Amino acid sequence: MRGVCFDETILGYEPMKKAIWWFVVFAVTAVSFSLAACAKQMEKKPGPAPAQKKTQPLFIIERNKNTNVVHYDAQLSADGNLDPNEPVIVYWVLLTEDGRREELNWIEKKRAYGFHIKPDPSVNGYKMTVVAVPQGQITVRKDGDTVRAELVIDGRPAVLEKIYINATDGLLGPKIRYIELYGKDLKTGEKRFQKIGAK
Repeated sequence: MRGVCFDETILGYEPMKKAIWWFVVFAVTAVSFSLAACAKQMEKKPGPAPAQKKTQPLFIIERNKNTNVVHYDAQLSADGNLDPNEPVIVYWVLLTEDGRREELNWIEKKRAYGFHIKPDPSVNGYKMTVVAVPQGQITVRKDGDTVRAELVIDGRPAVLEKIYINATDGLLGPKIRYIELYGKDLKTGEKRFQKIGAK
């Protein structure tokens, strides 16, 4: 018996082959455009980073417990003035370890080293009170390019540089025995010192 030969063009194979070929061409082209668009998006430069706020040291708190120090810094906005949202920041410098910076915890802020601060137009700055030193109201103001913390020390207006706290540990935070204030006289530049006993 003779074999039967089929003509592929008669059965429609050739048109189907062409259709598949064109489908592949279109699919590859679409993927190429998509990849090109993604590449362009990735090449776009990111927007400018927000301006970093500058800080200036104000004063520190040292304690009898160890050599870790609490730092209080003035925070300046982009225009060089005290940042109205957060004019002063506070943090630990852990000198007993590797000198790294660390935030205060909730108890430390509420019971000892946190502070209250509010604008005071009469001094062209802010009035600030540290929790551990409620009897000493600190004025934070900018004078030229310098920001300073001012406090009356031993009856004289002075630039506050350091507070030393002698305290014992308690369940709700440190129990203060006495506080020492160190600074420089605003007018003469002489060193000022005052020791305040616990009430």
